[in-house]
Amino acid sequence: MLDKEFCTFLEYHLSRSFKFSGEESTRSIWCDGIALPSDENDYSIKSINDKRHILTRAYLGKDGQEQYTMMILFGNKALSRYARGLDIKNCIPEIEENDWYEIDTTNKKIIIQLL
Repeated sequence: MLDKEFCTFLEYHLSRSFKFSGEESTRSIWCDGIALPSDENDYSIKSINDKRHILTRAYLGKDGQEQYTMMILFGNKALSRYARGLDIKNCIPEIEENDWYEIDTTNKKIIIQLL
């Protein structure tokens, strides 16, 4: 599910993953938090199933304090697990892979692709 535990896990996972980035500028970035929308309907099972994504906020940067818009895209495995109320942490790709996220430091946006 999308909850504080998932956000904390993703926060640390991202910070470790950035160190493996092919982009030198990304290797110095870290994540200092992810905030879910205040309206729980935005990440209800129905909403995620219909939209296949959620918009959140992430705090990234060299000091971890710049606010980014984060879009989390749900792949088929994540959609299936989320619909059944199962843990989706294992739908986050391995830290050594760097093709599951895109960072736009100019516009302060990050896109995460779950499996």
